[in-house]
Amino acid sequence: MKIGVPKEIKIKEKRVGLVPESVAELVHDGHRVLVEAAAGEGIGKSDEAYAEAGATIVPTAAEIFATADMIVKVKEPQPAECAMLRSGQILFTYLHLAPDPEQTQALIASDCVAIAYETVTSPRGGLPLLSPMSEVAGRMSVQAGAHCLEGTAGGSGILLGGVPGVEPAKVVVLGAGVAGSHAIEMAVGAGAEVVALERSPERLRSLDTQYGGRVKNVFSTKAAIERHVVDADLVIGTVLIPGASAPKLISRDLVSRMKTGSAIVDVAVDQGGCAETTRPTTHDDPTFIVDGVVHYCVANMPGGVARTSTYALNHATLEYARKLAARGLDALKDDPHFLNGLNIYRGSVTYEAVARDLGLDYLNPNQALTLRQAV
Repeated sequence: MKIGVPKEIKIKEKRVGLVPESVAELVHDGHRVLVEAAAGEGIGKSDEAYAEAGATIVPTAAEIFATADMIVKVKEPQPAECAMLRSGQILFTYLHLAPDPEQTQALIASDCVAIAYETVTSPRGGLPLLSPMSEVAGRMSVQAGAHCLEGTAGGSGILLGGVPGVEPAKVVVLGAGVAGSHAIEMAVGAGAEVVALERSPERLRSLDTQYGGRVKNVFSTKAAIERHVVDADLVIGTVLIPGASAPKLISRDLVSRMKTGSAIVDVAVDQGGCAETTRPTTHDDPTFIVDGVVHYCVANMPGGVARTSTYALNHATLEYARKLAARGLDALKDDPHFLNGLNIYRGSVTYEAVARDLGLDYLNPNQALTLRQAV
């Protein structure tokens, strides 16, 4: 199979779909890998490093999209990339379609086969290709939030961990999944007062075992969210419904009642965000202020630490890319958990939550692949 790796073009996105070590694995398997010139420069990997791994370096993304059977990326395709996708071409990347009708329609129109990292599942019910970036984003959320609390960023001038004799910041984490648990770990390590709101009793018990009295564990209800968010210094939103739009847990009214100079870091922004005031921002312009509350809503947070993120992502995605390269779409038929990643198939939406949230027709992915065989 011909596998294409274009350079990412989202603002300040320096990650890359495949590192040279992953390229070498795929080349060893007998595939041809095309890498756009300078695609790896954001993680310190030169074209020479890719060439030594066996890649063919090509000058433009257009050549990659025109030639490759499968495109491996990191972030969702931008409009110019959607326009280059070909009928039947496999796209393997993060998509986050539920809050993005424009991208969804562009992928439908392209007649491509779009497989989303974020909806591939594991036999235990986890999200193995989303988890690495959730870990990074959870950890980054605390350092981003700490900066937002500085007066120079519009915050109230509070040091996250305080100092002897001065109280630390109150950090409220909504959701204790992968991103939330890593945010909690970092906030505790920074010396903050941490409150975790979560609906899973099992996760609440796990947090209690891990942290004891260092984290206040609260069963998440509307009343509990309001009670703790209203006097928080920093709120980190990490709530996730796989493939679907994030629930709006922080209302516009609640934001208006938060303390002036407090901050919200919405890790769930890729799925629309869990605050009604959330709108996507970029690394170039990461924050905005609503009612005196600083909002950090960068839609590709892990891109800020591109080298760490790229390697963490590749460690998870490589085996799936190898399966696709070896068996094509039969790799999805063989594995129902991998099949959960199929979001768009030849003009149809094949992920139920995306179809529901966007009001589009849904085609069962098994049926889609069966129809493919019949043709």
